[in-house]
Amino acid sequence: MDLILWRHAEATDSDDAEDDLARPLTSRGERQAARMAAWLNQHLPATTRVLASPARRTQQTAATLERKFRTVPALGPGGSVTALLDAARWPDAKEPVLVIGHQPTLGLVAAHLLAGVAQPWSVKKGAVWWLRRREPKRGGEGDGQTVLVTVRGPEAV
Repeated sequence: MDLILWRHAEATDSDDAEDDLARPLTSRGERQAARMAAWLNQHLPATTRVLASPARRTQQTAATLERKFRTVPALGPGGSVTALLDAARWPDAKEPVLVIGHQPTLGLVAAHLLAGVAQPWSVKKGAVWWLRRREPKRGGEGDGQTVLVTVRGPEAV
């Protein structure tokens, strides 16, 4: 299974916690999202399931893909590692899953899957972390492993 974590692109700042879900992308963020969406559309299989936080900035980021996506409230700011992995159906989904979400959750998920501990790893705004679950070969021992396929920032695509 492939799990692709995409942090929303640069958004406006807000001091008001109630306004957090309404924060839009900046014009720089719109360009970041468009660049990353173009790269993703070249590399994502057509069968990829796309999930997004309900926050305006993630909805705008998701829209740049020009693919169908599902809004998942549990992926909103402050979401948990468990909620994200459950929404993605990790590690059992048959299709790749792209999750468009927030820090610190995305960094915590990457650390949990790659290092076995939920550390606050930094995922830059607009960046993608592509993870893959490899199952053991037939007759092999162990539970399989999670590997890092690529990390891409919006300025690198």
